[in-house]
Amino acid sequence: MKKINRRSFLLNAGLLTASLATRTYPGFSAASKLGEWSKSDKVAGNMTVNDTHYALTPQDHGRALINPRMGWTMHFYSNILNNYGSRLKPSDTVDDFPGLSTVYLRVPWAFVEPEEGKFVWELLDTPAQRWKDKGKYVAFRISATESWLYHATPRWVFEAGAKGYDIDGNIFEPDYDDPVFLEKVEKFVQTMAKRYDGDPRVVFVDIGHFGMWGEGHTVMTTPKHGHTWGLEVQKKHIDIYCRHFKQTQLCISDDYAGHDKRGERFPITDYAFSRGVTIRDDSILVQPYPNHWYHSEMARLFWPTMPVILEHEHYNGSVEKKAWNKELLLQSVEEYHASYMSIHWWPRILLEENRDVIDRINQRIGYRLHLNRISWPRSVKMGESFSIQTSWSNTGVAPCYIGGYPCFTLKDDEGGIVSVLVDETGNVRDLQVAETGKAVAASFSPIFRIAPRYTDRAGTFFRACQSGTYKLYVSVGDKNGTPVFELPYDGNDGYRRYYIGDINLTE
Repeated sequence: MKKINRRSFLLNAGLLTASLATRTYPGFSAASKLGEWSKSDKVAGNMTVNDTHYALTPQDHGRALINPRMGWTMHFYSNILNNYGSRLKPSDTVDDFPGLSTVYLRVPWAFVEPEEGKFVWELLDTPAQRWKDKGKYVAFRISATESWLYHATPRWVFEAGAKGYDIDGNIFEPDYDDPVFLEKVEKFVQTMAKRYDGDPRVVFVDIGHFGMWGEGHTVMTTPKHGHTWGLEVQKKHIDIYCRHFKQTQLCISDDYAGHDKRGERFPITDYAFSRGVTIRDDSILVQPYPNHWYHSEMARLFWPTMPVILEHEHYNGSVEKKAWNKELLLQSVEEYHASYMSIHWWPRILLEENRDVIDRINQRIGYRLHLNRISWPRSVKMGESFSIQTSWSNTGVAPCYIGGYPCFTLKDDEGGIVSVLVDETGNVRDLQVAETGKAVAASFSPIFRIAPRYTDRAGTFFRACQSGTYKLYVSVGDKNGTPVFELPYDGNDGYRRYYIGDINLTE
C-alpha cells in the first residue's frame, strides 16, 4: 500500500470516500420509479432494470457504524474512578456519540483485589453490563503503578514479601521482576481470565501490570530510584497474560519500547507480535507537532492482522498545551490504520467541540464494508441454479479481522424467512485496505438453488417452499447466514439485513 505523506493527507483529509468504480451491466436502464428505492425501508441508490434482472448501486448513508473490533472507546474509568463516567446516569451509555462501541475500564489493581483473593468485580461488571445490554463491548486495563496513588499494587502484596521503591512518599512502585510480585500478578490474571477470557463482548485486555499507568515505561520513577527493567522482564509480563488469556485480544502500550523512542521495529514489539499481542498508542496529541506521536511506523507490523488501538491525551490537557489538532487526530487514524480511538474526556464535551472531525473519523476508522453494486434475477425457479452478482470493497483503514460472508435472504410480507443463501466464495476479511477514495473492489458471482429437488426411487423430495414474490435482503455475517455486521445503508430489518428489492419465486 502506498504510504500517505502529511502534505497529501492534509490536502485530501476533508474529502469523503469517492465513488467506486464497479463493473457495468449492459442492457440496463434507469428504473422508472427510482424514488421508490430511496424510501427508508429500502437501501437507497441507483436502481436499473432490464427484462430479466435488477441491478442496484447502493448509496452510503454516511453515518457511523457499530461493529465488532472497531470504533470509539469511552474511558468510564481513566485510572481515577471519577473520570469520566461518574456523571452518567445508570441508564446512560452515551448512545448519542456516533461510533461509540466500547466502554474502557482502566483501574488500579488495589481497587479490584484490596485483600488477597477477595475481588471487587462489581467495579468492572456494573458499567460493563450497561454497555453489553446495548449490544456493545468492553475492554480492560489493570495497573500496578499510578502517579496519584501510593499503593496501586495492593498493600498485601508487599506484606507478603514483594520488594518495591518509595518515590518521595507519593508512589510505591513494585519491583516488576520480584518473584513474589510476579506470583501474585499471575494469580490475579489467572482469576481475571477465568471470568472474562473468551467473552465475545470483551474485545481487548491491556497487559497493564508493568510501568506507570500500565503503559510499560518508568521514565517518571527510574530517575528517582535508579532501577530499570529490561526486555526479559517485559517478556515475563506478556507471558503471564498469554498463559491465561488464550482467546481475548491482548495488547501492550507502544511505550514498552520507549515512550519517545522512534522506530518501526523493536525487540519487545516483535516479541509481542509473535505472541499474538497487538499494540496501542497512548501518546496521540500529548505533545504539539512535531512530537504529536512517535510510533505510527510501529503499527505497520500489527495492523494487517490485529486491531491497533489509539488513545489521545486527556482532551482539555491537550488543548491547554496547544497540542490538540483535529487534522492530526484524523491523520493518526490513517497512519496507524487504527481500529479504535479513545474518548478521553467528558464524552459530550468532546463531541460538542469536535463533532466535525469525529464524523470524518467515523468514515475511516476500522473497516467499512461497501456493497458497490448488486445484480439479481427478477424471477427464479425453485430447484434451478441462478447467480447473484456483487461487488464489495472496504473503505476503512483496517481489515475486517474476524471476516464474514455475504448472505441473501428472502422474506415474506410478514417478515418470515423463506430462503437463506450464503455466498461462501468471498470473505470480506480479504478486502484490501486503501487510501481515501481508492478502495479496491472485489466481485463475486455465487451460484444458488432454492429448495433443490432430491430424486430417489422412493420419490422426489424437497423442503416446503411456496412460490410468490418475496423481499430480498443482503447481509454479511457467519457462514450459517446469521448477520454480524452493520452496513452503511438504510433498510435495516432490525437484524442487520438490508432490503434491496423484490424477487419472484416460481414452481
